[in-house]
Amino acid sequence: MAQRAAIVTGASSGIGLAIAEVLGAEGYALTVAARRPEKLDEAAQGLRDKGFAVEHVAGALGDEAGVKAVVAAHRERYGRLDVLVNNAGVGIGAPVAEIDTKKLDMQLDLNLRSIILFYRETVDLLRTAAKEDGTALVVNTASIAGKRGQPWLSVYSATKGAVINFTEAMHKELSSEGIKSTALCPGFVDTPMTTFVKGQVPAEEMITPADIGEAVRLLLRLSPACIIPEIQFIRPGE
Repeated sequence: MAQRAAIVTGASSGIGLAIAEVLGAEGYALTVAARRPEKLDEAAQGLRDKGFAVEHVAGALGDEAGVKAVVAAHRERYGRLDVLVNNAGVGIGAPVAEIDTKKLDMQLDLNLRSIILFYRETVDLLRTAAKEDGTALVVNTASIAGKRGQPWLSVYSATKGAVINFTEAMHKELSSEGIKSTALCPGFVDTPMTTFVKGQVPAEEMITPADIGEAVRLLLRLSPACIIPEIQFIRPGE
């Protein structure tokens, strides 16, 4: 049985993989999840090659069944949960008159609904960890777009704003039990998700996934008496 364990969604690349690497290095056994099996297989093997204990589950994380499958696999493998990282997300741009209903629902389901379901399905494990160790942690990846709505990314901005608000609600609901909740609000991060803007913002001028991972390392090392409810990551001059 692992002494400490974590779930990371959207962990096949980018921010999620960087956070998983930090958690593994900090001694957490991992369950990593993402939609595409081939990318997740490769990422999970890379984590195992670094000596980390890794369970991986591919599936549609916007679906309730997909969320339950990840949590069930984690329970069976490790039996405890100290850190939950809700990182899976998608952004699809369109002017308001051209918003496609299927793509609207996809963003609502993955960016917001999934986070709510993961809290619901894991809160018993988080409560147990908090009782044992004085603290448990949930990290929710939002976006700077959730602080300042963006044109053509209106649905994405709205979902990320909701993530920030839901994180605050969970802080107020659960922090007295030792369960901390933090929303991460990055600007452009050098990941496949920001390919669309790299003609205007060069990759080398973007925030790195490792920057986000190091922020999570900070959260892991805080005392039970200290909570950081939100972290913004911005580039120079913004």
